[in-house]
Amino acid sequence: MMTPMRYVVLVLAIIISLHFILSFSHEEYGRATSITHLKEQLQGSGKTTYESRPAPTTDHTSNTERANATFVLLARNSDLNGIVKSVKQNEDRFNKEYQYPYVFLNEEPFSDEFKKMILEITSSKVEFGLVPHDHWFQPDWIDEKKAAESRGQMIKDQVIYGGSVPYRNMCRFNSGFFYRHELLAKYKYYWRIEPDVTFFCDLHYDPFKVMQDGNKVYGFTISLYEYPKTIPTLWDAVKEFIGNHSDLVAPGNAMSFISDDNGRTYNNCHFWSNFEIGDLDFWRGEAYSKFFDFLDKKGGFYYERWGDAPVHSIGAALLAKKEQIHFFNDIGYRHNPFQHCPQGDLHHKGKCWCDPTDNFDYEGYSCLRRYDAMF
Repeated sequence: MMTPMRYVVLVLAIIISLHFILSFSHEEYGRATSITHLKEQLQGSGKTTYESRPAPTTDHTSNTERANATFVLLARNSDLNGIVKSVKQNEDRFNKEYQYPYVFLNEEPFSDEFKKMILEITSSKVEFGLVPHDHWFQPDWIDEKKAAESRGQMIKDQVIYGGSVPYRNMCRFNSGFFYRHELLAKYKYYWRIEPDVTFFCDLHYDPFKVMQDGNKVYGFTISLYEYPKTIPTLWDAVKEFIGNHSDLVAPGNAMSFISDDNGRTYNNCHFWSNFEIGDLDFWRGEAYSKFFDFLDKKGGFYYERWGDAPVHSIGAALLAKKEQIHFFNDIGYRHNPFQHCPQGDLHHKGKCWCDPTDNFDYEGYSCLRRYDAMF
């Protein structure tokens, strides 16, 4: 008579025998029950879909220490090396402590190589988005003959990017469309990052919280003069808008930063928008929406070469209070050929590695003195 243990051993022996018989006689069964396959099921197949990465396991959405914010990067696949440099520095200097998400935008689908590399250098949530066609390309209502003649003249005048339509597309998108993208709809604040920029200093505080707690709408590190040949009629359009919508102009605004004669002329000062930390709701609001739509209908993004830097700067200067525009003095930053290097104690506190003597703040082409003079 067999004991219970012998029954168990017998049953196990029969099961193992059947497993080996099926493994050899049925290929699919053998593959499905192999050690390798079972390991892949436990650890993941190793085949990653690089459309996005979800947020880290820690739930930061309810973290009162963080703002509702994201980094925004407009890039092409060919920008990969420069983008990796920028993101890696941002992670090392700031975001490894806060793990704010990233939104990458492109007018063409991002390559798997691009997505894979980005996901390897950050543990934050990452989303990759496609720019809608109508938000990027030259509108049909633009008179192409007139636009082409303007580009030709700018080439003769040696205006930088004077002959480029893609550059104009980018300026128009950044001026009036990036904040409308569906991937940004859930966010309140953004920090714009571009390829091949340098962050010089450690940040042990949250710039997004500075914006939130201080009711700021726009933050910058570098300000300078725009090239007048790119915007010959921009200020005329701005004055026309002010005349039609004086009710939208904010009291206590920053007009004195952009004009030396109370708005009669434009002094060409603007905040360099390759770095900006801003309030998305400000751009989405009624005042700026009407401002951008009015300018867009003038066609100056294509008939001239209006940039997003003067458009954003004029919009913020007129439609917000001057106290709502913030100079991030302690963020060491370089976008060739200019850089802001924190001075004195700020340089020491941030462990900055920029040369303090290489600082654009009060060079002749800088507008920072005009900003300072407002306060």
